[in-house]
Amino acid sequence: MRAAILVVEDEKPLREFIARNLSARGFGVLQAANGLEALALFQTEKLDLIILDLMMPHMDGLELIRRIRRHSLVPIIVLSALDEEQDKVKALDEGADDYLTKPFGVEELLARVRVVLRRSQYQPPSSRHEVLRIGDIELDVQTGRVLRRGEMVRLTRTEFELLLYLMRNPNRVLNHRTILQHVWGPEYGEETEYLRVYMGRLRRKLEDDPAHPRHLLTEHGLGYVLKP
Repeated sequence: MRAAILVVEDEKPLREFIARNLSARGFGVLQAANGLEALALFQTEKLDLIILDLMMPHMDGLELIRRIRRHSLVPIIVLSALDEEQDKVKALDEGADDYLTKPFGVEELLARVRVVLRRSQYQPPSSRHEVLRIGDIELDVQTGRVLRRGEMVRLTRTEFELLLYLMRNPNRVLNHRTILQHVWGPEYGEETEYLRVYMGRLRRKLEDDPAHPRHLLTEHGLGYVLKP
């Protein structure tokens, strides 16, 4: 089955340009001109990916992300003319998976689409049952289940992949580029704000005091390390 992608963009020529290029690569494409139209389609259609602008009439992109994230972990790529780091962090913090600044190249967008879809549809191999434990955190690689003190923790696919990489490399300082290319893919390497946001999410879900973490630590100027 081909992946279903919703393109949400109020600028019609750009929306149709994106839709044509996705359709030409075999994706099923739906279109929405604003956040309200997109929310209606999200509620009625089975979507594999949403590509959305931030500045739209009726409902902006951030509010749309917030509403979607109340119900779904469907991957979201933001396309926006806003290129300040604070804009990217805000979108990622609300639940976006990726952020591409306008103007962008169509091949770059298609590469990001492939990466996000591959990550969201990834199924771990079942040849051996691998369970990792660090402190009171337990991660089951095969089932994708994460427990903290025996209680289930709900993680997105990206959060899971980031935690898995850290837990497979305890006590090792992993630099930003290494983590980005391992978790997000070889197309990434400079998006350090992604790591700040996602590490913050993991700390809120897994640490007693996210502001003073015991396990998920920052090595300033270097990267991150998971301490048992």
